[in-house]
Amino acid sequence: MATYKKRGHKPKNKAEATEQQQHESTTAEVFSTLDSSASRTEQWVARNQNYILGVIGVIAVGVLGFLGYQQFIQKPREEAASNELFYPLQYFRQAQQSETATDSLYTLALNGAEGKYGLIDIVDEYSGTEAANLARYAAGVSYLQLNQYDQAINYLEDYSSEDAILGAVSLGSIGDAFMQLGQPDEALSYYEKALAHDTNDFTTPLYLQKAGVTALEMQRYDKAVDYFSRIRDSYPQSAQASGVEALIGMAKKGS
Repeated sequence: MATYKKRGHKPKNKAEATEQQQHESTTAEVFSTLDSSASRTEQWVARNQNYILGVIGVIAVGVLGFLGYQQFIQKPREEAASNELFYPLQYFRQAQQSETATDSLYTLALNGAEGKYGLIDIVDEYSGTEAANLARYAAGVSYLQLNQYDQAINYLEDYSSEDAILGAVSLGSIGDAFMQLGQPDEALSYYEKALAHDTNDFTTPLYLQKAGVTALEMQRYDKAVDYFSRIRDSYPQSAQASGVEALIGMAKKGS
């Protein structure tokens, strides 16, 4: 069993004296190494303190600059963009809710009127703001309704959103534009992206139906059966469930 040696303990024999000397020598070497390392570290810091202070200064300036940019530049731009967006969004909402004169309302939303910015102006003038991002969505949908499909795709592809509904609708609307351009492969790809974006009772059955009809048109009957069957099995209360059995029958007959 090891025994604890009190400070000042005198060795009983030569072997113990040798062991004590080795222990003391090792301890001294350890402290010497630590002192040497600490000294070298202090010397390095002393030699490079201007560099270290410079790095700290750059980081501090960067943080302060970012906070200043957010507070004094980006925040006022966001507020200004939101204020400007209010006007064209009124026309856009009216067009969405109206059954007549929608083309003129969408055009007013896009181009503005009475000296007020339109959606296109906001995208151009306030790039990088949330308002400009939302303006891209509204502009894309407006162009889609005006049958300007290339423009619709351009604006909607630049729109980004984590929102369950708007994110899915923006992707599905790109699919609609490609369908109108006679490009069903691209349309089906975007309908599938809309389905993958979120699962909910509104957009999911809608884009399952669009994907199914597109697959049916492309004679991809197995895919069509799969899409229509998902509507029947998972969304029986949806509007798209009405008549879905007939669509399943058509797809199965084709295959």
